[in-house]
Amino acid sequence: MAQDTQAPDTRSRPQARISPALGRRTAWLVALLPLLLAGALIGGLGEGERDRSPLDQLPAGFDSTLGAELRDQLPDEGSSAAVVLWTSDEGDLGQDVVADLGRQAGSLGAVPSGPAGPVTLSEDGTAAIAVVPIESTSATQNADLVTELRAQLSEDEPSGLTSQVTGPAAIQADLAAVFQGADTDLLLVTAGVVALLLLLTYRSPVLWLIPLTVVGVADRLAAVVATQVLALLDVAWDESTVGILSVLVFGAGTNYALLLISRYRDELKVHESRHVAMSIAVRRTAEPVLASATTVVLGLLTLLLSVVPATRGLGLACAIGIVVAAAFVLVVLPAALVLFGRWVFWPRAPRVGEPGLVDTNSSWHRIGTLVARRPVAFVTGTLVVLAVMASGVLRIDTGLDQADQFLDRPEAIAAADRLGESFPAGVSDPAQVMTRAPADDVLAAVADVPGVQRSAVSSQGAGVTQIDVVLGAAAGTDESRDAVLALRESLEPFADTHVTGTEAESLDEADSAARDRLLILPLILALVLASLLVLLRAVVAPLLLVATVLATYAASMGISWWVFTRLLDFEGLDNGVPLLAFLFLVALGVDYNIFLVTRAREEAREHGSRVGMLRALSATGGVITSAGILLAAVFAVLGVLPLVVLAQLGTVICIGVLLDTLVVRTVLVPALAFWLGDRFWWPRRVIG
Repeated sequence: MAQDTQAPDTRSRPQARISPALGRRTAWLVALLPLLLAGALIGGLGEGERDRSPLDQLPAGFDSTLGAELRDQLPDEGSSAAVVLWTSDEGDLGQDVVADLGRQAGSLGAVPSGPAGPVTLSEDGTAAIAVVPIESTSATQNADLVTELRAQLSEDEPSGLTSQVTGPAAIQADLAAVFQGADTDLLLVTAGVVALLLLLTYRSPVLWLIPLTVVGVADRLAAVVATQVLALLDVAWDESTVGILSVLVFGAGTNYALLLISRYRDELKVHESRHVAMSIAVRRTAEPVLASATTVVLGLLTLLLSVVPATRGLGLACAIGIVVAAAFVLVVLPAALVLFGRWVFWPRAPRVGEPGLVDTNSSWHRIGTLVARRPVAFVTGTLVVLAVMASGVLRIDTGLDQADQFLDRPEAIAAADRLGESFPAGVSDPAQVMTRAPADDVLAAVADVPGVQRSAVSSQGAGVTQIDVVLGAAAGTDESRDAVLALRESLEPFADTHVTGTEAESLDEADSAARDRLLILPLILALVLASLLVLLRAVVAPLLLVATVLATYAASMGISWWVFTRLLDFEGLDNGVPLLAFLFLVALGVDYNIFLVTRAREEAREHGSRVGMLRALSATGGVITSAGILLAAVFAVLGVLPLVVLAQLGTVICIGVLLDTLVVRTVLVPALAFWLGDRFWWPRRVIG
């Protein structure tokens, strides 16, 4: 087999004709006009804006969401609670200190908590708290007010005491602080990583600038178009949406660019005219790129079926981003490249007559030859390795409490932990019962629920009553979850009565995530399989490719679980990670298989199935490996943001893409093709 591939490349060439968009007189127009129009849209429109709602992150139709909707009908629906905590560095606070704190709390607008005034002293005497309403209409205003409150407390802090701010308003403010300037930081780091890897890939001081510029403009245009569309359709998105969109556009767009430029370089070794070479390269690249982009877009659009509004917004935004990225790579990038001569590849400029499309001396050819000699052994060995890696899947736990959402420990979380040492754990963030039923009857029912420390009406209006319920158990524990479930069970007889708050929302988030996975994961698989069936017009190859991607996902989740729990000391996975990781790994992971097998099909027409796969591996090995490493590095950049969910998502995808690129696409898929031969393409026949 290896001997056959040493023969000169006699593959029939497509007719040497130049695409109208790539002609000498038109290329500059096709290259510059879209860039200028994109610049005008970016500068003129800017990113879309929409008033964010607390309901954006809550699953529609669930009990906590229904409760939040009732809470929005209260006259003071724009208020949130900040809990001020004073702790003594030397022991008991003393009555004189408590009286001074009461006056300070009153000046801050704290609400009375009983006959003693706005300040409540702990039983051990080492801590005191006051609840300060934060009247805000947006997350930005809430963050500003909490910052002002902290500054005022620090300025007036009594000697020997430490003041901190926690509670729902402070936690939301600290979360907003995580994203302050984050989009810019993430964009700069992503662009820097892409630039470095392109420079290392091409080893040219000039060439890397062209795809980076085109993809960079596509990224900014995608952010503008996506957010404007979301705002027009009133679809929710959150602070992380644009960041994930940028990572996806840079990753996928650069992957497509690498594939195009690699094929262009090969064609320049055959054709003297760069315009002819690029025309052929675009025709040969368009099918796998469009197939890949279509698969990713369809997969992303399945997120529209999620019950979480912000997840639906993420799916739609990223789908728009992939469309923009593919369009720029297939239209703008080819025209931009042909404006320059071969010198743009300096110091490795291709020359006509050089060894071209298949390098039989490459490491990829040697790997392919080795795999071809014993394909069954490589299939078996690779599957065993992936199965061992996937063993961690059986131990995965999902669901993180609020304290575990941050990589860094913000003041609100640290203060909540300290508060729990001196007060009932639920004081800083009580559960909330929202009802239209008689308040006294609901209070009586709540009082009988195990785990409830105390309850009281905190707000009334428009026929709605809010009852704050302090739970004795710490947030995120089984006891606190059981108490919320018991609350809901006891309140079932009351019409239009719902339990909301952080713990209730966490329970519903887990249930909604399970519902989304059950619905969306099979649909993604079906769409990917359908895309491959249409592209390859075969049955066996698509089924095997989908199976290999599933194996990659299981292995990456399994190995990531060991990394998270053994090395990074996480308690579990965020509820959203399994679904998003599955989407990106399956939709993006199948890209490399598409790039490989479409080239293998092309080669098989001339050389037969087995030799065709070997030649395809030799031809695409370098570019696909570069693309995979680049995509893995780009998703790892999500760790720039100190949020656990993004760090976990980036880690899983990084590991999965590397597995897919270096193991599955390099060894497993070729081994299956070598083993099956023509049966790999059944029922289609190849000519060799």
